Amino acid sequence: MAKRLVGSQLFVSGLSFYTTPKDLKRLCSPFGPITEARLVVDPRTQRPKGFGFVTFESQVDAHNALKVINGKIIDGRLIFVEVAKPVTPKEGADTTK
Repeated sequence: MAKRLVGSQLFVSGLSFYTTPKDLKRLCSPFGPITEARLVVDPRTQRPKGFGFVTFESQVDAHNALKVINGKIIDGRLIFVEVAKPVTPKEGADTTK
């Protein structure tokens, strides 16, 4: 995963199961340049789980997107946006690999 500024990645939940990464990028692109827009998919069915992540080049752009998009209805669904939490290794996990 590419290195990012803390606060430049947003967690977007409540998305329609028909939303594509392209749709997610199009939704957020008016707020600034995006380096990544991805949806989390079920590994068995390969269908989106209804949430994803958008990474902006700038924390300011991410903050502006969060303020405007959070709580909006998109594709008939109420979506929620928050700053993504950093991934921390699980306790007991081998991080030397």
